[in-house]
Amino acid sequence: MSPESNPTGNALLGAMEGPAPAMEIALDIVKRSLWVLPVVLFGCAAFWGMNGALSGAYALGIVVVNFVLAAWLLQVTARISFAAMAGAALFGYLLRLGLIFLAVMLVRSASWVSLVPLGLTLIVTHLGLLFWELRYVSGSLAYPGLKPKGTSTLSTPSIERAA
Repeated sequence: MSPESNPTGNALLGAMEGPAPAMEIALDIVKRSLWVLPVVLFGCAAFWGMNGALSGAYALGIVVVNFVLAAWLLQVTARISFAAMAGAALFGYLLRLGLIFLAVMLVRSASWVSLVPLGLTLIVTHLGLLFWELRYVSGSLAYPGLKPKGTSTLSTPSIERAA
């Protein structure tokens, strides 16, 4: 954030410059969801047949779109102001919940939908992908977004001895 972009000095009116960490994380979640897709398809097919597999795939698609939409909202509004980003985080959550509800309601009576695998996949993959991604997200302001490649998850201090 440069002083020219925020002449009032109010931190909420400042805007973010540079790459968006939220979008970087969301695209990483999309990559991880490709690993989850076969598990969802085979698991749902084993218990609920072809309709279960289709419902699971649809639910995973909803989850991926939800994460990307959340990151996109944060990315766009962060370039406007931090106050707009906070509003997008708060009200965007409600908007995305409504979109998930609408996506399920539009297909609930379709012949290929099985509601149990659809609901289970929605819940389990949302939580599972988030917890999986926690291992790769940097908790440092020096590296917002994902951890740099080659860094350990545990910090090990090195002690140098004087000769």
